[in-house]
Amino acid sequence: MEKLLILYSSRNGQTKKIIDAMQGEFSGYEVELADLHGPLRKNLSKYDKVLIGASIRYGKFHPDLYHFINIHSEQLAAADASFFCVCLTARKPEKANPSNNAYVKQFLAQSRWRPRTIGVFAGALQYSQYTWWQTRIIQLIMKMTGGSTDTSQDIEFTDWNKVQEFAQRIAQDKY
Repeated sequence: MEKLLILYSSRNGQTKKIIDAMQGEFSGYEVELADLHGPLRKNLSKYDKVLIGASIRYGKFHPDLYHFINIHSEQLAAADASFFCVCLTARKPEKANPSNNAYVKQFLAQSRWRPRTIGVFAGALQYSQYTWWQTRIIQLIMKMTGGSTDTSQDIEFTDWNKVQEFAQRIAQDKY
């Protein structure tokens, strides 16, 4: 059985939720999950595929993502490795395309690694999980970008069909 390593950087859990939804497509793989925010020593050559998912917060990926990539860039380049980004801007159809997404462009500009396949998914606006300050900052960002500033409800923007299709591409080698 082939081995798939899935690494993730999730702040409020949406990236992990997306990975959990993908797992149904990886039935032919022995899947290992690892949080990029914990102590992590991996020999990527032990895996047939590697998938990294990371979320954006306040316009940035977590530094642990870049730290891991800098340490493992040669192994990632040699591996069958893919990447996806989770961000609120992808709630707009034109920003849900990796070639049009500013965060994917930023990632590629700051990373030595060039993923084989790249995806981008809309995240969730989870006001109920934010601190008072986080709520105010995110409300300001949402006001500037035309998003919801209503703190009485959380909104999930993730297109689950798109998540499933991306996972199928990874699983079936359709690049």
